[in-house]
Amino acid sequence: METIHTYKVRAKSTRVRSGVVASDRVPEPIRFSAPPEFLGEPQVWTPEHFFVAALVSCYVSTFSGMANASKFSFASLEVDAEGTVERDAGGWRFTEVRLHPSVKIEREQDRERAGQLLEKAERSCLIARSISANVTLVPLVRVAPDQARAAATNPTSMVAGIGHGTEDSPATPGNQI
Repeated sequence: METIHTYKVRAKSTRVRSGVVASDRVPEPIRFSAPPEFLGEPQVWTPEHFFVAALVSCYVSTFSGMANASKFSFASLEVDAEGTVERDAGGWRFTEVRLHPSVKIEREQDRERAGQLLEKAERSCLIARSISANVTLVPLVRVAPDQARAAATNPTSMVAGIGHGTEDSPATPGNQI
């Protein structure tokens, strides 16, 4: 395996504080703008969203890859992420990104291992290891045997739920690691 990889993207300004980012390796470009609080367009992806999305997508990829390599079965993984930007003497910067992973497993005896993998994924995530902001992990492991079987047989169920929250409360006592 190579020890150096390069990822190329390009951005083009389309108007003040807005543009398009693209890569030759990805078919669809993404429109972006500064956030509205920095005089950008509302309802458009921002560099701040990209930053948080890079971290959360890396975390999901890392966890699922580690679970696969270690033959750990899970029914679903959903992660909410929130980045905090603060102004200090040097200007604006991300100071913290909170990851709220929620993994569903079929068997209670897998709870500890699931928690260990959630934590290891945070420590191993390339993006988390590359940033100066604090990464805070707030993991949740749920045992849901019936839902686990249904999710495993319906791959579109995860995609359909993106952006809509979940039916389970992450604050359910006794479910946290």
